Amino acid sequence: MANSRIALSPLEGQASSDPQTSAPRRALGRVRTFESARGLQLLSWLAPLVLLLGWEALARLELIPSLVLPAPSSVIATAKTLLASGELQTHLAASLRRAALGFSVGSGLGLGFGLLVGLFPVAHALLDRTLQVLRAVPFLAIMPLVIVWFGVGESGKVFLIALGSLFPTYLNTALGVRQVDPKLLEMGRLMGLGPGRLVLYAILPGALPSLLNGLRLALTTSWLALVVAETVGANAGIGFLATNAREFLQTDVMVLVIVIYALIGVSSDLAVRILERWLLAWHPNYAKAGA
Repeated sequence: MANSRIALSPLEGQASSDPQTSAPRRALGRVRTFESARGLQLLSWLAPLVLLLGWEALARLELIPSLVLPAPSSVIATAKTLLASGELQTHLAASLRRAALGFSVGSGLGLGFGLLVGLFPVAHALLDRTLQVLRAVPFLAIMPLVIVWFGVGESGKVFLIALGSLFPTYLNTALGVRQVDPKLLEMGRLMGLGPGRLVLYAILPGALPSLLNGLRLALTTSWLALVVAETVGANAGIGFLATNAREFLQTDVMVLVIVIYALIGVSSDLAVRILERWLLAWHPNYAKAGA
């Protein structure tokens, strides 16, 4: 009997690794992982919710003066009033138009300069030092000069936004091109790819993660430049709305503008992240993160 029990023990070990029994266990593990991930997602919203509720309670109890920080309900009511009058849509459209134009010009130039500097040592010697010096100059330092050059019209605002979005795109594009695996380039040459096709099919895909990261940073910087640009000589825009609210001590409008800037920044960053997942679906690291 003892020998028969010893002989059966390998069969028992095989039964424990039987696919019919291990598959439900794997499925159960995936369900638990999903549930824990969903729980963490819900938990991540807990802190902002508690903060908003506490803010509302303190404002209603008048522990925080409305002139210093109005209640969230008051900010929502102000947003409804501005939406009903159409004023908020007008200012938002003006800001989005400036930001889109400036970001397109600046990121396009940054992409071109980054490719040139990353691909050609002569271009690096000619352009990089000058661009690095310009990158170190703050927006507020050149604001008086921009007013002298362009006046207080739209061109100066678009120039500031383009300048802000140029440098993150340039730096990350040049870095991404330099970090492309030389073996990949050598394989492309062995396959008979010319310089143009080598850039299109080897260098750009290899530099794409860094390039997209540069676009995310450029979006953030362009919104910062928009805030600076709209505080001087603007007759429309979110920044103009905030400046007027400051003059009349309308703190509810000022808080609303801050919330709008935050929502636009988060939405634009989310859009680039979705684009990143789509364009880098072939990349093993990004495919793993998406799964």
